[in-house]
Amino acid sequence: MIKKESRNEMRQIRHERVRSKISGTPEIPRLSVYRSNTNISAQIIDDVNGITLASASSLKLENGSNIEAAREVGKMLAENAKKAGISKVVFDRGGYLYHGRVAALADAARENGLEF
Repeated sequence: MIKKESRNEMRQIRHERVRSKISGTPEIPRLSVYRSNTNISAQIIDDVNGITLASASSLKLENGSNIEAAREVGKMLAENAKKAGISKVVFDRGGYLYHGRVAALADAARENGLEF
């Protein structure tokens, strides 16, 4: 009997494959997205030094589970990045499909000044 891999295990495999090719530098850090069933969060990471430069999460919002919340997180992240002096990033979707909440977060970050 063939056992089907779980969605999360397959996402982790995709994420490892992408992370082998994408890395954040101090000049162009990595924008990493994590999406759970109820919330979404994003970080801008310098992988060379191993530090988080800016972050935003829907945990701080009253409504944290839909596309509107993802747009708000993207907007907050872009504002935090501007404060940290970051304008250009490499997008790491975390193995998730570029669709729905992930796409909404990315579009909102682009609209508010991040380039990727």
